[in-house]
Amino acid sequence: MTKVLLALIAALLLCAAAQAASLECIVPSKPGGAMDLTCKLAQKGLQGLRGTPKPPPSDMHISYLPGGIGAVAWHSLVSQRRAEPNTLVAFSGGSLLNLAQGKFGKAKASDVRWVAALGADYGMIAVRADSPYKTLGELVAALKDHPEKVLIGVSGTIGSQDWLKMAMVVKTAGVDPKVLRFVALEGGGEAFTAMHANYVQVVSGDASEATLYAAGGNTRVLAILAEHRLPGVLANVPTAREQGIDVVWPIIRGVWMGPQVSDADYQHWVSNFDRVLASPQFAQMRAASGLFPFGLTGDALAAYVKKAVDDYGRRAAELGLVR
Repeated sequence: MTKVLLALIAALLLCAAAQAASLECIVPSKPGGAMDLTCKLAQKGLQGLRGTPKPPPSDMHISYLPGGIGAVAWHSLVSQRRAEPNTLVAFSGGSLLNLAQGKFGKAKASDVRWVAALGADYGMIAVRADSPYKTLGELVAALKDHPEKVLIGVSGTIGSQDWLKMAMVVKTAGVDPKVLRFVALEGGGEAFTAMHANYVQVVSGDASEATLYAAGGNTRVLAILAEHRLPGVLANVPTAREQGIDVVWPIIRGVWMGPQVSDADYQHWVSNFDRVLASPQFAQMRAASGLFPFGLTGDALAAYVKKAVDDYGRRAAELGLVR
């Protein structure tokens, strides 16, 4: 009996050690959107470090914790899982916008530990491939004439990043955003699913998400909200600027950790992502994911995030969106 008990204890200890050594990346939305892409990109990048000195845990799994446009995942880590050394959470510029608007309650940027920015994305406007709208101008004209007939799918509610993109586009074209009909959805994947089911007619989302769907031939991207056209799958899509609407919306994508992760564990992950970002193979992975070079880690990223949240807060206040 003693041998059986000792064997059982040993097995439990091995299981606990394996679990402790594993890495989790939490997607704060449903599968299929750009947050999902961020965790998958981190997973691929870290796998590329296997066989090197001080490799990261060998088995990273991705989990999904949607709700409150990121608030559920934020509060889960900050209140219940504060010191988990191998748990990352994906974030975007939209997360920082929500933080600035108080959509995470009284949360502050300094409440968590910012690990790495993996790349940059851009906003975009898309419709189904069989949509009557062939250009951004045609869509804006329809929204001006009959806004009640066009449902626009966005990740989040009024004031979210996707809402702001579309609001800025139509406002620049002389349309009051208040007359538009938005449908709040949980993540970009759900928004595209709703559009393909004709539940909504338009998606205001991100270029990386559009890259995933446009290649299938069932999505028409009307405009990219970037300074210049993007390479790859969306190379033939004109910018909003080219179509007479001067709106540019860049988006940062990366990962953060709980606030009580030890300095040693935090620096371990910062170092790992420094190596990931320096890898030529990762540059190829990032491009294949529809993202563009933008790499910051550790203190430099924390400083960037603080400034971005402050800037978003001022912009939101100007639009009357801050609670």
